[in-house]
Amino acid sequence: MTAEAGEQVPIYDVVGVGFGPSNLALAIALAEHNGSSAEPVTAHFLERQPQFGWHRGMLIDTATMQVSFLKDLVTMRNPTSEFSFVNYLHSVGRLVDFINHKNLFPLRVEFHDYFEWAAAKVDDVVSYGVEVTSVEPMRDGDEIAFFDVTTSDGGTLRARNLVMGTGLRPQLPAGIEVGPRIWHNNELLHRVERLRDSDPRRFVVVGAGQSAAEVAALLHDEFPRAEVCAVFARYGYSPADDSSFANRIFDPEAVDQFYRAGEPVKDRLMRYHGSTNYSAVDVDLIDELYRRMYRERVLGTQRLRLLNVSRPVEVVDTGASVTAAIESLTTGERTVLDADAVIYATGYLPADPTPLLGELGPQCARDEEGRLRVERDYRITTHPEVRGGIYLQGGTEHTHGITSSLLSNTAVRVGEILASIVDRRAAATPAAEYAISAH
Repeated sequence: MTAEAGEQVPIYDVVGVGFGPSNLALAIALAEHNGSSAEPVTAHFLERQPQFGWHRGMLIDTATMQVSFLKDLVTMRNPTSEFSFVNYLHSVGRLVDFINHKNLFPLRVEFHDYFEWAAAKVDDVVSYGVEVTSVEPMRDGDEIAFFDVTTSDGGTLRARNLVMGTGLRPQLPAGIEVGPRIWHNNELLHRVERLRDSDPRRFVVVGAGQSAAEVAALLHDEFPRAEVCAVFARYGYSPADDSSFANRIFDPEAVDQFYRAGEPVKDRLMRYHGSTNYSAVDVDLIDELYRRMYRERVLGTQRLRLLNVSRPVEVVDTGASVTAAIESLTTGERTVLDADAVIYATGYLPADPTPLLGELGPQCARDEEGRLRVERDYRITTHPEVRGGIYLQGGTEHTHGITSSLLSNTAVRVGEILASIVDRRAAATPAAEYAISAH
């Protein structure tokens, strides 16, 4: 598409697709930059949810963050920021109480409240309840000069740069479809509310990570007449490695080291340190679940069952219940469970941004394994004719390491993205402030 005579539309330096914690952190970085710069960066963010929300289905009252409060939206980038978690605590009158608590890890519901508090401060650059339906290239001669972002409400935003923060998508085993009795753990709290009046008798929870353990614990608490069967391939839940040295994989400097490393070293590092994040559970929760299981064995009323070294091989919604065939990995013996619900706590995958990019997709370079090539500044490597940058917040684990979709490095990452956009920004001219719409 090329620009022709028509209605003028404003150009944004940045259009952000999605407004989770990562793009919220970027919006804050932009606000702080614009407050101190004579050359502001114009931006707008689009979020399909009606309001800010971050894994609301897993905001269990007792669940705590697995990352220090100092790794909030800003502190690692700007320790003096008014958008810090500490300033949030001060503003809501809990700073002294939190200090007395002597804990680095806030409740998850509290950190979500902090996110909402911060999002309210930058809501002038966000449109909620708006989904991006397509992205089209706008040409200036032989170059793709701008990106036209079309939204579900019929609007169009024109961008010099895109920042894709579309988050994660629930991962389910092949052939499994979500339904009334089969669902991913991201729906936990919404589903629990609907189950309260149905007097469920058995749940099957598939998975061995933190979320799976939290789901098992909550269902065991909320439904005292129901049996909770935890199914996983391991012998037991494995503890998360949050030791001081292992946590260095989350340091900003570790991103540089990982990015420069060859593929064999990257693969080795991911294997070495996967237990810092993947299929790992807080030790306190492991101990609590073991205490429950042992207490029930002593009392002879076992409701918490661990079907370890096993996997579900057939899960069928019969209409009235779910039949789950669980196979032992060592003997091949099958146990058939008739359950009210099967919950898959099987993790997430980063959303692939290229289908949304349409014609721009083929302009994005890929490596030998078909993965997007990403520059150190989180910008997709594109063909030379693409003038603007397409930046990723997530989906860069293969290039930047384990912090790709985690909060640990978010504040630093958005600072690097913003610096890249500012450094690459073309010299502005009066005529460039507006582009001629092709519509």
